[in-house]
Amino acid sequence: MFRKLAEDLCSIKERDPAARSSAEVFLLYSGFHALIYYRIAHRLHQWGLRFLARWVSQLGRFFTGVEIHPAAKIGRGLFIDHGMGVVIGETAEIGDNVTIYQGVTLGGTGKETGKRHPTIGNNVMIGAGAKVLGPFKVGDGAKIAANAVVLDEVPPYSTVVGVPGRIVRVNGKRIPNLDQIHIPDPVAQELCQLKIRLEKLENELRKHENAQGSTDDI
Repeated sequence: MFRKLAEDLCSIKERDPAARSSAEVFLLYSGFHALIYYRIAHRLHQWGLRFLARWVSQLGRFFTGVEIHPAAKIGRGLFIDHGMGVVIGETAEIGDNVTIYQGVTLGGTGKETGKRHPTIGNNVMIGAGAKVLGPFKVGDGAKIAANAVVLDEVPPYSTVVGVPGRIVRVNGKRIPNLDQIHIPDPVAQELCQLKIRLEKLENELRKHENAQGSTDDI
């Protein structure tokens, strides 16, 4: 546990240009403090002390603004920058050297049981306010843009933007034929389908009225 915390501290110092010393990270960085609470809570959870683990977790949430479930699995070198509002769910798994900015949620959609939260690969960057929801994998080296909402698997070394999230780059190359302007409007499509159904119903009603009129004449 202490070895992993030391690796977390060194990773933050190396990757944050604003960090001037290890002492500054240790004393002043809420993201690192959240990892301290998590590492302790996770160890308690492994020992079967589930209530105590949740108590430590909630204590960490109160002091840092970061909520990490004790059962989540987090690798080495996680950098939670700024930290406030980050939520990491119970069955979430995070690889090594991942960067997470403020307001990120690694959550579920409320429809799954068992494995409900995402698996994040190594060297992934998740931008501020992004939501990654569901039991799928985000591949190694992927980048998720700020405020993106990701609901499906993300290939390695790809970039995801938008709501819902869509892949715009893979291995640094832009996806060809990506039309971000003429995207189908789901509301307009639904209205068009309703219009077609209404016209069919009107035609059926008209045929029925004509048939009824013919019967009355007889």
